[in-house]
Amino acid sequence: MITTPRSPRLLLLSTIVLAVAGLALLDVPHVPEPPAQAAAPTAHATTDSSSAAALPPSMKPTASTAAATATPASTPSAVESALPPHGEGAAGDQAIQRNLQTAWPADLPTADERELLTAGRALLRADATGIGRAKWPEVFPDSGQAVAPAFSTARFRIQAAIARRDGGPGKAVVHLVWASTDRGGTFTDLRITDWHFTRTIKKGAATWTPQPRT
Repeated sequence: MITTPRSPRLLLLSTIVLAVAGLALLDVPHVPEPPAQAAAPTAHATTDSSSAAALPPSMKPTASTAAATATPASTPSAVESALPPHGEGAAGDQAIQRNLQTAWPADLPTADERELLTAGRALLRADATGIGRAKWPEVFPDSGQAVAPAFSTARFRIQAAIARRDGGPGKAVVHLVWASTDRGGTFTDLRITDWHFTRTIKKGAATWTPQPRT
């Protein structure tokens, strides 16, 4: 069978139609496929005030919670006093004397310390009970008058005493701890009194002179 050859004009028309169709396909926009899983949002370093306010009370940070997370500081242990308790009696006097000597080391010659302690004890007794005030008229100007003693001699007791320098080689202080009963009948121990002395020359000899109480 003889086939009739196609017209060149028909072939040209088909080619143009195919070209136009190809251009139309190229103009269609490409839609990307959605990702399989959305990325998680980045967390913020700080908490927003509105979000913190929305938290339930059980999840809100508190001062006690913050304190619990911190490392606890070392707490110093309670230091017990070296002095005996009030009312211990003569049994505790040695502890008081030892505590004074430890806290305030000796800094006077032995002879001076002995002289000062003897005078300091006598002055304290005279001042508290009125006994022996005439020996120091410069310290007790009213020693010639009848003065009711402030404390009783019945339970008067010097618990401890030390003599130390007081700011210079010619000055000293006698520090005394004592106990007694006052006029009202109340007994109190661990009372503290200081007597100050200056070194003077009397009749060619050095001696310690007590200073009046101010």
